[in-house]
Order: sequence, then C-alpha cells, then structure tokens
Amino acid sequence: MRDVWDIMVDSCPLGLNDALDSNKMPNIKIFSGSSHPDLSQKIADRLGLELGKVVTKKFSNQETCVEIGESVRGEDVYIVQSGCGEINDNLMELLIMINACKIASASRVTAVIPCFPYARQDKKDKVGSRAPISAKLVANMLSVSGADHIITMDLHASQIQGFFDIPVDNLYAEPAVLKWIKENIPEWKNCTIVSPDAGGAKRVTSIADRLNVDFALIHKERKKANEVDRMVLVGDVTDRVAILVDDMADTCGTICHAADK
Repeated sequence: MRDVWDIMVDSCPLGLNDALDSNKMPNIKIFSGSSHPDLSQKIADRLGLELGKVVTKKFSNQETCVEIGESVRGEDVYIVQSGCGEINDNLMELLIMINACKIASASRVTAVIPCFPYARQDKKDKVGSRAPISAKLVANMLSVSGADHIITMDLHASQIQGFFDIPVDNLYAEPAVLKWIKENIPEWKNCTIVSPDAGGAKRVTSIADRLNVDFALIHKERKKANEVDRMVLVGDVTDRVAILVDDMADTCGTICHAADK
C-alpha cells in the first residue's frame, strides 16, 4: 500500500507534491471517506499532516449525511475515497463530500480515487446495444458536484480520462509491480507475463519489456457477464514461471481459469 501511495505522491505533477509548497498554493486539507480510512491515514502520515475532521452517517431511510467538522475556506482540499466495497454508497458519499467542501468556499477540491468506480462500463459492448456508458455518467457526476481535479490509478480503460473536462491524473502502479516481482519471485528471469484476457495485452507487454521476458495472453469467450465459456492460451509457458497480471478481479473466475489453463 505504501508503494502505491509513493507512486501517487512522486509521479503526480499536479498532485500533493505541489500542494506542499506553500508558495504555489494555499494550505491543504486531507479528508477521508469511509471506503478506506487506513489508506487515508497512511497518506496523511506520509505528508506529515492530520486528517481533516469529517463525520459521515446515514439517516434511518439510508440517505447519506456528511458533516465537515472544520473550516475549508480558501483551502486546497483532497478527499480520499476509493470505488470499492459498497460502491454506490461510497460514490454518493464522495459526491456529497466534494459538494460540501465546494459550497464551504474551498479554493480547490481534488478527489483521490485509487479505484475508479464503474470503470469497466466505458463503452457500448455490442452494436445496437442499449447498455449505458456508466463511467461517463460517473465522470459527469464528479464534475457537477464540484471536483476540480481527479487523481486515480490504473484506469481500466485510459480513454476514461477523456470523459472529463477537468484535469485527470491516471497514475500507474507498474513500478511497484516490477519491484515486487524482482524481490519475491527468485526465478523471475525465467518467467512469462500472462494476461488473462486480450484487453490486458498492452499492460503485460509493458511489464514484459521492462523485465526483458516473454509474454502470453489468453483469449476468452463469455456466455454472459462473469461467466467464462472457453479460454485459449496464445504463447508459450512451458517450464516457466507464469505471472498472471490483471487490473480487476470480481469473482476471480477469469484468473482462476487462466491459472488452470
């Protein structure tokens, strides 16, 4: 987790490193949503700051209520809330927190969203489909709520950045992944990086190039969502360590089938 935030702090040209320079912008406040308070605390500790006071609760009818417990007037506000766990509740909580800070006269509000919600619903998957493009809807909601800047990591599809009219920093965890492979897999020089589906080909080729090893991918056919029908391995993994790399695991069916293959 620390490696991930090291990347977010050190790689982001418009992120927290700039905010720490008092000559560039006003003091910053970091607030945590309820999705991942431990991560928020580690971020604050790394930056030598205290988390801002915020109370989140639900009314008896399950409406989300947020109370910002300190002044944010003229401040540069960062709200840390990931799109995991109770996704819909966490997303609504984030939107309300952004709006609460904006109407309390915050100078700028940045949403730090390590896992972007609804990222895989980024296009119509079939010709003539009536499926929604939910990632675009989430982008619109974040903008309308008052967010001035988005920091996220490893978007499921990079084109989601184009759904926004505000700055988006899509950071990559690849350096942390490479470090982990080299430190934890003794035979990493004799490995093959494998993508469980064709959509991850760019991801695994990048890692394979950095490690100077081969890559392979698995083509999968689905009968319906979350149910894989058939898988075909393209590439050679004979007598090698196969390292499966994917950016999203829901039921883990795909990656388990890929491991068996």
